[in-house]
Amino acid sequence: MHSQPYVPTRSHSPTLSPVAGLALAGAALLGAGAVENGRRARAAERATPPVGRFVEVGGTRLHVLERGSGPALVLLHGNGSLIQDWLVSGLLDRAARTHRVIAFDRPGFGYSDRPRSRIWTPAMQAGLIRGALHSLGVEEAVVLGHSWGAQVAIALALQDPARVRALILESGYYFPSPRIDSLLFVPQGLPGLGDLISHTVAPVASRLLWPRILARLFGPSPVPGRFTRDFPAEMVLRPSQLRSAAAESALMVPDAFALRPHYASLRMPVTILSGTGDRLLSHADQAVALHREIPGSRLVAVEDAGHMLHHIAPDRVLDAVTGT
Repeated sequence: MHSQPYVPTRSHSPTLSPVAGLALAGAALLGAGAVENGRRARAAERATPPVGRFVEVGGTRLHVLERGSGPALVLLHGNGSLIQDWLVSGLLDRAARTHRVIAFDRPGFGYSDRPRSRIWTPAMQAGLIRGALHSLGVEEAVVLGHSWGAQVAIALALQDPARVRALILESGYYFPSPRIDSLLFVPQGLPGLGDLISHTVAPVASRLLWPRILARLFGPSPVPGRFTRDFPAEMVLRPSQLRSAAAESALMVPDAFALRPHYASLRMPVTILSGTGDRLLSHADQAVALHREIPGSRLVAVEDAGHMLHHIAPDRVLDAVTGT
């Protein structure tokens, strides 16, 4: 018998399926995006270092800027923002001519911590601000809250009415209403998934949408040149800050439900500032409705102005401060 000649077989390296190849490519792209977003965040912090000092309350570090002397004025910025919002508008320095101005980076924004062990509702944040004011020796203050910061200002006034001499509420959200944007941000606020989105997709999408975001914030007024030039946009596009902003967007409606039953109990002077052209919030359904709810409150309606009144109509906001 003749044996069959030996024919070596060719070894085949394993090949990836198209689906697996796409998944690997996607993962590599997300990883590269996360690295780049981290690099840009660090560059933003080098370009915009802390402008104030740090106060620790209950293990949470808050970044606070103080300027001027006189009666205390506390400034609480809106969702996604930071202390520089007040600086770029010029309101902080103008108010510091007559007041001791105390501006906070709220938890998770600017250089303030936002521990994951807590749900940072307006009431939780108010407790933190209250502790910081105590440590700063502020026994009484006018409190100005913008947008989401208005909810924190109200919560602070409800918790510590003796410390809040007067409330100024600018462009706030006070009554629950259908908010598609609030639902869209829920995944980004979740543990794990929220971190993935915030470190990869969200910064890129936010940079692309930035002109439209500003148009909605300021419209129908144009975006001030000073804001375009001086506001540290890359600071608010950092992954950590975007995640905090998403969490606050998701909390907005339930927080309004929680606060609504207590508005009528506010007894200090309350000034409600609102632009009739606000493209984010309804002037009639929010500011006008709150004015009806709080006995003795004062409503200041700025005709055809948008959401960012301290930039668009700083004199009207300053008049509210000096008139308290």
